[in-house]
Amino acid sequence: SQVRHQTGQGRGDNGEAAGRKGLMGGEIQPEQQGREDQATANPQQTRESSGEQTQSNQQENVPPGQHRNHSRRTSSMPTIATGGRLLPTFSSDGHTQMALDRLLLDQTSEAPLLRFYRWDGPWLSLGRHQRSWPSHWNDLARSGQINLVRRPSGGQAVLHAGGLTYALVWPSAPRQRREAYRQACQWLLHGFASLGMPLHFGDEPACPNDANCFARSTAADLVDAQGVKRVGSAQRWLKGRLLQHGEILLNPPQALWETLFETAPPAALDLAPQRLESMLLRGLRETWPDVTWQEKPFSQEERQALGVSLAVEPELTSIDPTI
Repeated sequence: SQVRHQTGQGRGDNGEAAGRKGLMGGEIQPEQQGREDQATANPQQTRESSGEQTQSNQQENVPPGQHRNHSRRTSSMPTIATGGRLLPTFSSDGHTQMALDRLLLDQTSEAPLLRFYRWDGPWLSLGRHQRSWPSHWNDLARSGQINLVRRPSGGQAVLHAGGLTYALVWPSAPRQRREAYRQACQWLLHGFASLGMPLHFGDEPACPNDANCFARSTAADLVDAQGVKRVGSAQRWLKGRLLQHGEILLNPPQALWETLFETAPPAALDLAPQRLESMLLRGLRETWPDVTWQEKPFSQEERQALGVSLAVEPELTSIDPTI
């Protein structure tokens, strides 16, 4: 069921729970489509230059499915900077987290950037062009059992609860998205392999009729030896820069998962998020040893820019499908 566009209505009227105030005390709404000069890999990709997958080009936007391909590759990260930036991990509401990912994509012009983050309460993020979802999700949002937010990237809905989210901004990523997905996932493969949990790319075809991102494992996703999808990622391109962010599934809440998706959740991983972060950062440095990664906290200017985004650009993350 689709949510109708009703100008001036509150979040409760379009299916999203109250509590839009973010870390900076502001609010945000949906992003206008086509505002950015987005990069494309070749002429065939101009229809979908923002990096998400639609029904007509699902297979074109993801790397070739190489089942059980979890080789540990070390590659040179193409970047005009020799240093990479790590942001401190923090937890906040979904509007703030999505607005921040979009802001970092817009402002990161040279050095690559990686951050991990968590969500205050359970959130369901919808893909940038996702137009429909089960009607009972709106009821759950109105009753306060779930919060809804729209991502700047494509794909289907992701439940953020009991997991860890990452965002990688790569200013000079490979211009062909298949190769960008492959390279941008190598540090994840390294990190999980170091934990004795080898992952490989999925090989299922994407299906726009599946509202749940974790219902299928496409060639953009990482799957464990039991066939369980553990990492679901999506991309957004802007001015030649890549944002790839994704959810690492750890311990999803069983009751909420079953209520949302009407199926049992994947088995939980007995793995502390802090240990996972540490091993993934090690994998990051092993994957791109020529990049010096250093933690650099948010500047005052960045905090102010985020506050402005939340206050005066509320269209960025609304679930309203009219974007």
